[in-house]
Amino acid sequence: MLLPPANWLPQAPLEHLCLDWLSAAGIEVAILRLDRIDPLISGNKWFKLTEHLEAAERAGAEGIISLGGAHSNHLHALAAAGKRLGFATVGLLRGHAQQTPTVDDLQAFGMQLHWLGYGGYRARHEPGFWQPWQAQYPQLYAVPEGGGGLAGARGCAAIRTQAQAQLAALGWSDYHAWWLACGTGTTLAGLVLAEAGARHVYGALAVPEDHGVAAQVESILQQAGQGSADYTLIDASRGGFAKVDPALLRFIEQTEQACGVPLEPLYTGKALLALKQQVEAGRFASGTRLLFVHSGGLQGRRAMLAGR
Repeated sequence: MLLPPANWLPQAPLEHLCLDWLSAAGIEVAILRLDRIDPLISGNKWFKLTEHLEAAERAGAEGIISLGGAHSNHLHALAAAGKRLGFATVGLLRGHAQQTPTVDDLQAFGMQLHWLGYGGYRARHEPGFWQPWQAQYPQLYAVPEGGGGLAGARGCAAIRTQAQAQLAALGWSDYHAWWLACGTGTTLAGLVLAEAGARHVYGALAVPEDHGVAAQVESILQQAGQGSADYTLIDASRGGFAKVDPALLRFIEQTEQACGVPLEPLYTGKALLALKQQVEAGRFASGTRLLFVHSGGLQGRRAMLAGR
């Protein structure tokens, strides 16, 4: 495998987020624009892949096999990285074969696809799931769904480093907490580990609570030897993963018009709407400073815009 240079990650800009409902509550928010680090391998996905790629290199693997859905930001970033850096990629997909803008890209990037159906995909956490795939692709290194696990979380420590390096340019000396969307909980776990109790981390769940994000976060923290952790998970799924409703779409449209930051409805849009609800409910005192992570995923909104 060909790994990227150690200094590959460009700086994600940290910007003031200026919205009326924040100003009215006396809350300051700075948004870390991970969506702007790369046109293809954008958002938090590249951070989550870095240590997995290093592990694959140490194992002598020729590529990566991983899991995701038909709009998966993780598989999109993985396939793009494979094409750019010259390693093989295989994707195990949820559901039955379909063409989406994301799937079109996966195929164009050279990823080999296998559709597992819904029952087959649900079995991904069962013992022995990987055995037949490792037998079929012995030269590939298996990476969990979403680039998860402790390796994915450790890669996300660089997110905190990038944000803190830019605080002074905003006129900030410090901040009180993080706010970000959670799909697997890996990025949240990485920030919890990086903060080591110094600041609270709020995770807006893009999936229902029964998807096991809390258990995954706890598993990562236990593997890392982290004791009591300073984080909170808040349901922002609005009825289920990928559930989109008119109120959410209106909020996204109004927000984009107000501040110019592009959002998507599965993760970042839901997370920002959940923050608005919590601010209006009085969760944060006037003067609170928050770092909001824009986790990318804008490629996934093409299907929504195309009505597919």
